[in-house]
Amino acid sequence: MTIEPDRLEERLRDEFGGTAGAARVVARQAADLADSGRYREDVGVELTNGVVLDELADAPDGTPPDRWNWWIGALDIAYGGYEQFGIRRYRT
Repeated sequence: MTIEPDRLEERLRDEFGGTAGAARVVARQAADLADSGRYREDVGVELTNGVVLDELADAPDGTPPDRWNWWIGALDIAYGGYEQFGIRRYRT
C-alpha cells in the first residue's frame, strides 16, 4: 500500500499535533515523494503512511512540517536529491 494522503493527514494530526494546513502539506509532499519512486529506489521499500509516521516519530519534537524537514534532510544527506521534497512554507 502506498501513501493515502487523507488518512496520513489525519494520523499526522493525531500523533504530532499542529494545524490542518501543516498536516495537509506533509501528506501532499509524502504523496509526491512516493509518486516519484525516489524513496523506493534509494531505500528499497515502498513509501507508505506507516513508514512516514515511523520516521517522523524519530524526529526531534516539532510540528509535522518540522519533523518532515528533519527526515528529508537526513535522506538528502544519505542519498542526495531530496531537497525538492522539503517544506518551505504552508498555509495554516
